[in-house]
Amino acid sequence: MYSSLDAIFKPKSIAVIGASTKKHTIGHEILRNILRNEFNGKVFPVNSKAEVVQSVKCYHSISEIPDEIDLAIIIVAWKFVLATVEECGQKGVRGIVVISGGFKEVSPEGAKLEKNVLQAVRRYKMRMVGPNCFGVANFTPEVSLDGTFSKMQSLYGKIGFISQSGALGQVIMEYARSLNVGFSMFASIGNKADISGNDLLLYWQDDPEVEIIMLYLENFGNPRRFTRIAREITKKKPIICVKAGRTEQGAKAVSSHTGVLSNLDLGVDALFAQCGVIRADSIEEMFNFAIALYNKDIPSGDRVGVITNAGGPAILATDALINNGLKVPELTPESQKFLRENLMEVAAVSNPVDVIASGGPDAYRAAMTTLMKDDNIDILLVIFVPPIMIDHRAVIETIIDIYKSGNKPVYVCFMGPYNHIDGAELLFKEKIAVHVFPEYTAKTLATLVDYQRWMKRPEGNLCEYQVNDKQVRDIINLAKSEGRNSLIGTVALEILSAYGILVAEFALASDEGQLEYEVKKVGFPLVMKINKPTILHKTDVGGVITDIRTLEEAKDAFHKMRRDFAGEEFEVLLQAQVRNGIETVIGMTCDPSFGPLMMFGLGGIYVEVMKDVSFKIQPITDLDAREMIESVKGYPLLTGFRGSKPVQMEILQETLLRLSQLVTDFQEIDQFDVNPFIASSEPNSCRALDARFILK
Repeated sequence: MYSSLDAIFKPKSIAVIGASTKKHTIGHEILRNILRNEFNGKVFPVNSKAEVVQSVKCYHSISEIPDEIDLAIIIVAWKFVLATVEECGQKGVRGIVVISGGFKEVSPEGAKLEKNVLQAVRRYKMRMVGPNCFGVANFTPEVSLDGTFSKMQSLYGKIGFISQSGALGQVIMEYARSLNVGFSMFASIGNKADISGNDLLLYWQDDPEVEIIMLYLENFGNPRRFTRIAREITKKKPIICVKAGRTEQGAKAVSSHTGVLSNLDLGVDALFAQCGVIRADSIEEMFNFAIALYNKDIPSGDRVGVITNAGGPAILATDALINNGLKVPELTPESQKFLRENLMEVAAVSNPVDVIASGGPDAYRAAMTTLMKDDNIDILLVIFVPPIMIDHRAVIETIIDIYKSGNKPVYVCFMGPYNHIDGAELLFKEKIAVHVFPEYTAKTLATLVDYQRWMKRPEGNLCEYQVNDKQVRDIINLAKSEGRNSLIGTVALEILSAYGILVAEFALASDEGQLEYEVKKVGFPLVMKINKPTILHKTDVGGVITDIRTLEEAKDAFHKMRRDFAGEEFEVLLQAQVRNGIETVIGMTCDPSFGPLMMFGLGGIYVEVMKDVSFKIQPITDLDAREMIESVKGYPLLTGFRGSKPVQMEILQETLLRLSQLVTDFQEIDQFDVNPFIASSEPNSCRALDARFILK
């Protein structure tokens, strides 16, 4: 199927505008790379002052070229770019790559020029990569185009790479070559004035030449479109991304717990988790993941069998695997019996299997063959610390032989530099993932297991409940008419009730007589809170007194609050103190990039201290809600701990979904916290105790 991007990535003819006779200039290097890579098409250098460039006839302008031109690569000073683009349009060029910088990345004047360039591109119905980019490449044999100014010739492989950084693009291409990793297509998208990363993802979605997609991103142009596209792609092929800017603060000040927590780059994590994108913390880690995925050796489970010839590395590996959420199970009795009979007497035959330092090819063969057959094992991690007395190449050949004849993924850790190990190049040739230390291997394996789970993950369902949205609309309209943007206390609890969420029974008191009457209704022990719309964080200012057990204690607390919060509209809120259950927090904040983010975590005053929270981009499905609950570190407390009963998980999940529906129905809600929401084993005890809503 034809795409408008074919003119850029599958051209039949290229004009290099700004091709130079001077070595070590961008105009010289790009033309050199096109020629060196033996591009399967026609190449036309354009230089107003040269007759020949690198032994190829040169034209003074693109209009002089007699042939039709699919792609023009523009390498001229910024002030000449607009005129050059106009000439390309008049020539009938279908695609352009603007290498030149000096646009919105440097000044407002540059931004205006970039806008004019884009208008010209669209007027002539062209497509553009850039400006301010490193170039594009298509290394597939049918095209064989290197339109970058990389110093090193890249290898052909099955990886598509998108980079928002030109400088990093060059580094990445050269680093890939050192790892024997090849690309099918490469694009440095620069300022992405026209063609974006999302456009390239769609272009590569069904391309058999692109089996893995790697991304380096600094920002999202349209994150919700990215989510929709990536969700479809990752069910068929992996996307691995390094997203820079982890430490940037949020774009606006926020006043809720949820808002404060969401500034910790969790929006990006939530987005990637919901669309199956693998997030790498570094370029090195991204390549670790890519190499492991290259042979499609995606584990079927999370149980790892470790084979080693040294005890220390095995301990490190076991710790790293378990810390990354993987399992290191016991081998079957049959496997242990076989290993006892075929390894040295002092060898360890449980898991890890330690063939000891003198264990050579035969020992590794026995151990690997056994673990390949063991029903308790899904993945093999083979550690080899090269001893002097062992034939290294023979061990490596054995590892490769068992890997090729087996039916389980194999990953290798050499515990040190492997460049000088005899036979190490054979592992690279077979695309077997090799790491220096087991911590890297464990992180890679955990990532692959998570990706395997994503591919099997069902879509989930968006739920809709019967609610009283009219009541909430009236509450919000009244607040707006009074100039209030915060809804707290009883008003916030009324919003929750309108959406079918159980709240703790409450009463209000503004004088001592009313206090005595309401206390008898609420019962002891009780909690007293200041009910003042301007106070968002009551605990911080002494506005919450708990464990009140008698009428006298209630009066003392009432008088203290009246002294501390003197005013014409003094009022306290009384609630029965809930003792049975676990405090959780449910919240939402509007991220400037991703829109509403739903949050779940441990509640009470500890939410900001522990930061044990999970985020999902709104709206959430029933499966999203369950994953949010299960992903917090405190989840075991909810399932029953040391004899306690598990909480009502269905009620907790439904509460998340009802609040998600509330956010969908009322987009003027900017933030909210339900803190705490008591999760209990008793259905009637699962209730919201406090909440606050902030309007936009």
